[in-house]
Amino acid sequence: MTNTIKLAEFSSVVFFVGAGMSAESGVPTYRGAGGIWTQYRYQDFACQRAFDADPQGVLDFHEVRREAVLTCKPHAGHYALAKLQAAHPRLHVITQNIDGMLQRAGVHVDAELHGSLWRMRCAKHGIREDAATGQFSTRRCPDCDAWLRPDITWFEDAVNEDVFTKAGELIATAELFISVGTSAAVYPAANFIPLARRAGARMIEINPERTEASTLFERCYALPASEALTTLFV
Repeated sequence: MTNTIKLAEFSSVVFFVGAGMSAESGVPTYRGAGGIWTQYRYQDFACQRAFDADPQGVLDFHEVRREAVLTCKPHAGHYALAKLQAAHPRLHVITQNIDGMLQRAGVHVDAELHGSLWRMRCAKHGIREDAATGQFSTRRCPDCDAWLRPDITWFEDAVNEDVFTKAGELIATAELFISVGTSAAVYPAANFIPLARRAGARMIEINPERTEASTLFERCYALPASEALTTLFV
């Protein structure tokens, strides 16, 4: 392919991955037409207030999300990204997704901006992995018996400052920035796109449709991630 981009020509590369990457595998989206938040009220299932009022109900809701993700499989684009990363140690991956699909394909994710469905968190004793099945292995902290909540940035939560700082540092030093399947409409994560441009990175967007940030990119490929990631990069 004549337009193949050689990642070895760049000292640092960042792939910035959004929900469109997972949607190709059938993972239900949260926003947009048919998204989860068109069917449910986040106030009932995805904020700390809801969890405090009904922890069992909120955890039941998130188990349904986990089970839905487990019925989906990583696509060719996920595996292509893992292969590219193995060949290029300075390739970093930042994702807004909480579904763990990248990791299932063997991708090392440097920053999960919105957390993960596959971790639980105790306010006192911190984070614990919980990635075995659709059902949570435990709903109570084994150290203090408090309810464990998913390690996800819910509505009304503050973002994880350490994760966002790490992501910002990687993007600020990237020579090549590739946005894959993100609508560029979810803030503050979407602020990383203009940051990359200000830092002087070469800018590439991969999305079947134009986004609010498309004008910030030098090249926009109207392709699904499964096609773009298997053909555009070496």
